[in-house]
Amino acid sequence: MTQRCGWAGPEQIYLDYHDTDWGVPEYDSRALWEKLVLDGFQAGLSWITILKKRENFRAAFEGFDPNVIAEWGAPEVGRLLSNPGIIRHRGKIEATITNARAWQKIEADGGFDQFLWDYVGGKPLQNAWTSLDQVPAQTPLSAMVSKDLKKSGFRFCGPTIVYAFMQATGLINDHLVGCPRHDQVKALVR
Repeated sequence: MTQRCGWAGPEQIYLDYHDTDWGVPEYDSRALWEKLVLDGFQAGLSWITILKKRENFRAAFEGFDPNVIAEWGAPEVGRLLSNPGIIRHRGKIEATITNARAWQKIEADGGFDQFLWDYVGGKPLQNAWTSLDQVPAQTPLSAMVSKDLKKSGFRFCGPTIVYAFMQATGLINDHLVGCPRHDQVKALVR
């Protein structure tokens, strides 16, 4: 009998995220940026907290349009700090603005999507973990991506955040092999 990855659940929003979103290869630059920002906001918190607030984040951050957010300053930071629907952390909010500007530079220089997918040769890495305790929190690859993102001006993108981001966006397929989603996600390779 197969079953979902052990981290998913028990709340329906978590199950839905596992079953439809997590690990699906994402090729859209803006969507990749949104997911990296949300992973940065998750630092020190549980992912379920972010999932429950994701739509609030999307509304507060203008649909995560980096070209809009790159123009923001102190007034927008103040507005966001008073928004109870999101994580009100000044450093993470300010990092989002900084990251939008860094995204613009990478996007103009060949695309944020291309920048990220080049690390895996354009195709998701396919892991074959059989239990959650085998799955690393970070890898040499996530450390390299983190370092390069930081060189490009990104913040809140350490190796652990980047590894979680790479899992979530399908750069790496870390569904356990006993999970029905492992083969489903594997089949989504371009």
